[in-house]
Amino acid sequence: MTITTPSQFFEGAADSAEMAVEQIDKSAQEMHNKLANGAYKAIDAAKPVMERWAKDAETIARRGLDSARDTSRQLRERAAQASDTTVKYIQDEPVKAMLIAAAAGAALVTLISLLSRSRQRD
Repeated sequence: MTITTPSQFFEGAADSAEMAVEQIDKSAQEMHNKLANGAYKAIDAAKPVMERWAKDAETIARRGLDSARDTSRQLRERAAQASDTTVKYIQDEPVKAMLIAAAAGAALVTLISLLSRSRQRD
C-alpha cells in the first residue's frame, strides 16, 4: 500500500482536474465541429430546393403577367368591337338609338332618385 502525502494527493487531484478539463474541451470542440458540418450539409441540401422554388415562382409570375396581358388585349379588342357595333347601329338606326338613349337616361335618373330618397330616410 502506498501512502501519499497531502501535497501528493492535491497534485494528483489537480492533474486529474486538468485532464478532465482538457477532455471536456476536446469533446466540446468535436461536438462543435459535428454541428457545424451538419449545418453546412443542411445548407448545401437546401440550396437546390430553394433555387427550384425561386425558378418556379418566377415561372408562375411570368405566366400570370402573360395571362393578364392577354386578357387586357382581349378586353380592348372587345371594347373596340362593341364601340364599332354601337357606332354602326347609331348610323343605321339613329331614331331608335336616340329613343333607347333617352329611355336609359330616364331609367338612370329614376334609379338615382329612388336611391337618394331611401338614403335620406335612413
